[in-house]
Amino acid sequence: MQKNDLVTVAIEDIGVGGEGIGKVDGYTLFIKDAIIGDVVEAKIVKAKKNYGYARLMNIVTPSENRIEKPACPMARRCGGCQIQEMKYGAQLSFKEGKVRGNLERIGEVPAELLDKVMQPIVGMEEPFHYRNKAQFPIGTDKEGHIITGFYAGRTHSIIPNTDCTLGVAVNQKILEIILHFMENNHISAYDEEKHKGLVRHVLIRYGFKTDEIMVCLVINGEKLPHAEKLVDKLCEISGMTSITISVNKAKTNVIMGNEIKLLWGQTYITDYIGNVKYQISPLSFYQVNPVQTEKLYGLALDYADLNGNETVWDLYCGIGTISLFLAQNAKQVYGVEIVPQAIDDARNNAKINDITNAEFYVGKAEEVLPEYYREYQESHGGETAHADVIVVDPPRKGCEESLLQTIVDMQPEKVVYVSCDSATLARDVKFLRESGYELKKITPVDQFPNTVHVETVVLLSHKKADSYIHIDVEFGEGEGKIPVDSIAKRAEAYKPKEKVTYKMIKEYIEAKYGFKVHTAYIAEVKRNLGLPMYDAPNAVEELKQPRKHPTPEKVEAIKDALRYFAVI
Repeated sequence: MQKNDLVTVAIEDIGVGGEGIGKVDGYTLFIKDAIIGDVVEAKIVKAKKNYGYARLMNIVTPSENRIEKPACPMARRCGGCQIQEMKYGAQLSFKEGKVRGNLERIGEVPAELLDKVMQPIVGMEEPFHYRNKAQFPIGTDKEGHIITGFYAGRTHSIIPNTDCTLGVAVNQKILEIILHFMENNHISAYDEEKHKGLVRHVLIRYGFKTDEIMVCLVINGEKLPHAEKLVDKLCEISGMTSITISVNKAKTNVIMGNEIKLLWGQTYITDYIGNVKYQISPLSFYQVNPVQTEKLYGLALDYADLNGNETVWDLYCGIGTISLFLAQNAKQVYGVEIVPQAIDDARNNAKINDITNAEFYVGKAEEVLPEYYREYQESHGGETAHADVIVVDPPRKGCEESLLQTIVDMQPEKVVYVSCDSATLARDVKFLRESGYELKKITPVDQFPNTVHVETVVLLSHKKADSYIHIDVEFGEGEGKIPVDSIAKRAEAYKPKEKVTYKMIKEYIEAKYGFKVHTAYIAEVKRNLGLPMYDAPNAVEELKQPRKHPTPEKVEAIKDALRYFAVI
């Protein structure tokens, strides 16, 4: 295949970014805007050895699941709704299959077990206008007019659009007020290349149960000129509760600054999930789809199956959304979150709901829980800490192995895993299954309709022995007795090997050979030797620069280190 070739392709699958995937004579092509079942004509724009990228030129035969006219005319250009052109029922089937496929392929979960434990995906009755939060970049078009909308896929070019079909209707009115205010008062839009201009982004939050509205302007400065005029216009909107500015003067892609200044009202809005009330600030992490979040957390609570006597740990707890749900039915809940602001919100949310059996800790879950486990053991004469239920809701990268190991060491009866990435979920499920836990229930939840993303709730329970036998063993010398020395030797011989890390290999090579080797070089040598590799589901498909390869000298040094540590 060569660049600019025109090919006809039948689309068989969808990639992680929503691209249609098809093959021509065994050569894989990724084609944006194509969906499963389409037969398309596409032009190759980038050709690699075994795969390439192509632009959709013409739909030869549309899929039976293709929608003729998507709800949003900007869907293709924007890229936020990667699969809006697919009928909603087909979207749900695709996502359910994606979760199952990853659990089979990466998690090595037997198909017959999945048949027993996997539940149908939980979809939405109305898969539009579900987002309670939206962040709109502000910029200028070629004629110098101030615009807002969304970035085109993989770019920072703004596609003008004030009426996103995933957001709430009031967003459009708010954005038009802000644009008119900026034009009329000569307020400049931020130019990220020049790092000049004032208004960078607009954040809007909406309380689905309370109808409260928050507007926060992210600015490249300390003050918004003529702010009172903007406040007056925004306050005409029913439900307006909070108007703030976020100061972000850094040359960065990070949207929000750390300093929030109040222009009018209060610095937060409130909303409910179930009967739990939450205060949400501009910096709070809060699930963007409240309708599905209630279903998601309801499943987590159902899977935990609490009776009021349990000790529960909620890791990556955010502002306490799951923690406070669980605290209603548990004896004690401990929440852990790395963001201090989120923990402040969590403690405050516990207070406003009169929940006294939830405590929150600031820190990395992969550091806090292992440290707690060690300190408990030291202060309790070797007795190990225990939890009845551990809930994890990690970011896309999943859980670090050290955290998973501590979870296993604490021997909870149940582990409830809430995942936003089924690939890393599958990897972690594999670890837990190999460590004494088994899958009991799996339910995908469509938290983000019209996109490729899917949430999953999983219940794993500690495996129980089917039966027990009683054996009397007598140690000592003489007939029928087992010498203690032989037991010690056997234990030493079968002692688990220390896990060999990349750091150990690098240190060995530097000490022996006097030069350093990159982690990627070690990975390349291991891969060439056919050794098991850590699965990296979020690895980039294409590097920005050509990958460098280790010299023969470094290859031999790496092999020497692998022999030293008995890896080969």
